[in-house]
Amino acid sequence: MTKAELRKEYLDKRKALSHKQVMVATDLLLIQFQNLHLPSLENVLSYRPILSKQEIDMEHFESYLQLVNPSIDFCYPVSDTEELTFQAVATDADTEFVTNTWGIKEPKSEEIINPKLIDLVFVPLLAFDKKGFRVGYGKGFYDKFLAQCRPDVIKVGFSYFPPIEKITDTHILDIALNIGITPEEIYVFS
Repeated sequence: MTKAELRKEYLDKRKALSHKQVMVATDLLLIQFQNLHLPSLENVLSYRPILSKQEIDMEHFESYLQLVNPSIDFCYPVSDTEELTFQAVATDADTEFVTNTWGIKEPKSEEIINPKLIDLVFVPLLAFDKKGFRVGYGKGFYDKFLAQCRPDVIKVGFSYFPPIEKITDTHILDIALNIGITPEEIYVFS
């Protein structure tokens, strides 16, 4: 299937999930994530969920990482909606988040983090395939950002649903995940 077809199908599938289904799936995703053997991490790029699109809440995974590594630092994207890019911005416990025009919560902070300093990126997605390619919202924000990161940055995506066989219209600039996590399984891509 194409990205456009998958985008529509998986937005609908996510919206059809009940609150209870989302809570159970999130708990199972966290259990899977806790089974990963991650290297020492200093800087993690996360994101705040778009609640109207029933995105997975990353705070559960952030809390776990903070528990096993109290010195870890989190940064979040701040979008340039004209250029369709974003910068990673540092946060702390006092950082205020504001909602942008697309309904995404972004930090009110001016401390930009060099993409080369990021060790792990939580990559939002609607679906991913068995090669680690993903379907997002179609603007290319994350592919552009990931191209600036170190080659060894760990790219992790979470989905309520199993991977599809293949996204038929991947592009040379699409950057695959290293790890895809579903409630049932962890998928590791080379």
